[in-house]
Amino acid sequence: MNKGVSRFLIGMAFTGLFLSLAYGADAIGETTKQQVNFTAIIMFVVFVGLTLFITKWAATRTKSASDFYTAGGGITGFQNGLAIAGDYMSAASFLGIAAQVMASGYDGLIYSIGFLVGWPIIMFLMAERLRNLGRFTFADVASYRFAQMPVRTFAACGTIVVVLFYLIAQMVGAGQLIKLLFGLDYWVAVLIVGVLMMVYVLFGGMTATTWVQIIKAVMLLAGASFMAFMVMKHNGFSFEALFAKAVEVKSAGALAAGKTAEEAAAAGQSIMGPGSFIKDPISAISFGMALMFGTAGLPHILMRFFTVPNAKEARKSVFWATTWIGYFYVLTFIIGFGAIIFVSTNPDFLDAKGGLIGGANMAAVHLADAVGGHIFLGFISAVAFATILAVVAGLTLSGASAVSHDLYASVIRKGNVDSATELRVSRVTTFVLGILAILLGILFEKQNVAFMVSLAFAIAASANFPVLFLSIMWKKMTTRGAVIGGFLGLISSVLLTIVSADVWEVTLGNPAGSALFPYKSPALFSMIIAFVGIWFFSITDKSQRAAVDIGGYDAQRVRAETGIGSSKASAH
Repeated sequence: MNKGVSRFLIGMAFTGLFLSLAYGADAIGETTKQQVNFTAIIMFVVFVGLTLFITKWAATRTKSASDFYTAGGGITGFQNGLAIAGDYMSAASFLGIAAQVMASGYDGLIYSIGFLVGWPIIMFLMAERLRNLGRFTFADVASYRFAQMPVRTFAACGTIVVVLFYLIAQMVGAGQLIKLLFGLDYWVAVLIVGVLMMVYVLFGGMTATTWVQIIKAVMLLAGASFMAFMVMKHNGFSFEALFAKAVEVKSAGALAAGKTAEEAAAAGQSIMGPGSFIKDPISAISFGMALMFGTAGLPHILMRFFTVPNAKEARKSVFWATTWIGYFYVLTFIIGFGAIIFVSTNPDFLDAKGGLIGGANMAAVHLADAVGGHIFLGFISAVAFATILAVVAGLTLSGASAVSHDLYASVIRKGNVDSATELRVSRVTTFVLGILAILLGILFEKQNVAFMVSLAFAIAASANFPVLFLSIMWKKMTTRGAVIGGFLGLISSVLLTIVSADVWEVTLGNPAGSALFPYKSPALFSMIIAFVGIWFFSITDKSQRAAVDIGGYDAQRVRAETGIGSSKASAH
């Protein structure tokens, strides 16, 4: 795309942002949606200006498909670790987990633990092998020794479904955040995010996305650290005092709502044990499996291992990512309990019906106001906005690569395509995904963002992870087993998600008790279906292709373990 088009679209993004903010200010004057926060507006504009400058710089370095997808493999392990952390610390992590802890207490901890414990699987089993076997996408790894067309078709389908579910959560979080701060109509807020995201990806590719994620990760870690520090300071830096105060506030809230003293005490104590959010053991196991194994099947996370020059830097990436993410999830737990104390019963943050202004997902944003005032609220709002923009950009890039690299270049053109054509298809796909993300974000306005992300994790755990894991670890896996088993996992996880209570009843509006699937997450069942499907259809495959698939395992293993034959040999 030429410079004139680039300048025009970036100018349109800025113009749209300022007009929308002006519209929001007018709307606030006419209604009582939210008092305008000029600090937040200034910080938003500064951040957007900085990231658009990065995008312009990155555009000059994005000449080939390799530059667009993987930043030319020139990102260091430390930088990539921060970028992975930035990718992972999404709206669900920052806004959703804090909201869930505020609502359910210790039950919300399952998100923090589940999201984190998937990293050892990636670090010890997959990171080095992924870097040595792949080029641009996880489908490069999954299809290494199999028939390219069917496996890449499955991988692209799995990627797109996961990306769309994940995108919905980010767009909903962004829309609610901007609606809360500026009084904009929800659809206008979602539109702003969609336009900016398309600008980042269309022109800057992975280079711009990486640096936006690094900057955002540093800002988010700093902001969350300050919030957690202030919460602990108000409780004498004692976790015991923090939890006791949270129980006291919950009990007082229940008394004010008309409960008996005994019922109020029980309501207060309920946040210190399980049962508020995950109500049965099967749901707990299934939900935990989705969060843990889904991590190792997220296409936009796996894609980041191809941005480093060798396997040593890939391992270093996971080490740093685990460090920052682990630290961050400890902070979200403190923030969630802080929200119980400072936000849940504060009339300044509640609407006429007693609900949180802006929706439950805004608990962390209101806490920022409570512990740091309007200036810190502006900073955290800008950081949350940056968080969503960076993650949405990474997701869109992953979806675009699935269509252009896996479907168009490898399946439709069978590898007979030049880099410029593939890059053009990727940019068209980015535009289409951006429009789709805006529409879905508007449609799913009322959904909890953390829960929406958990559905994406369940699908990734059921479809992508079994195929990727067994393709690397099991010699007797065949093309037929990979494709049929993978599609069984994908289809079963999506269908069970649709007929679960949270979607069938809450989102689709069907009568209470009519859901066909009674558990919180389908992962326990759909993962078993996928693994059994891969195993059964592989061991019963007697075709000539099966012999080729099994025979290629030894060569694949040598390259996976040593890097010999990869584009850049592994450094040890």
